[in-house]
Amino acid sequence: MSWNIYLSGEIHSDWREQIAQGIQAANLSVTISAPVTDHAASDDCGDDILGKEEQPFWKDHKAAKINAIRTRKLIEDADVVVVRFGDKYKQWNAAFDAGYAAALGKAMIVVHDPELTHALKEVDAAALAVASKPAEVVSIMKYVMDGKLQA
Repeated sequence: MSWNIYLSGEIHSDWREQIAQGIQAANLSVTISAPVTDHAASDDCGDDILGKEEQPFWKDHKAAKINAIRTRKLIEDADVVVVRFGDKYKQWNAAFDAGYAAALGKAMIVVHDPELTHALKEVDAAALAVASKPAEVVSIMKYVMDGKLQA
């Protein structure tokens, strides 16, 4: 059986690549999807596609709605949603994705440094697992898919 995993969250580190490489190395049948991780494209898509806005609110509003088309579809199709919170920026979009995934009843794995535990306690409470490293996500998926612990 093949699984679909959606990787949401911070875009300033290589955590997605680490998970993808680990999934491949473990030979797991997984399709990985993600939001648009090109920050400029994500911010500017509304202006570039539908015309420039003078007020920042409307620019962001259009971009958020266009990006939501992709995000909603991929989260709805996911078997597992992985949400990574970094420490450099506040990822409000990741928190929203976590809430959306929880509302849909999706299996969710949250990834963050231990220092963020208190700030993310509600998000962590909705998750089925809370990891601190991308490698732990791979180990969770290997266990869930194979039903065996690693030696």
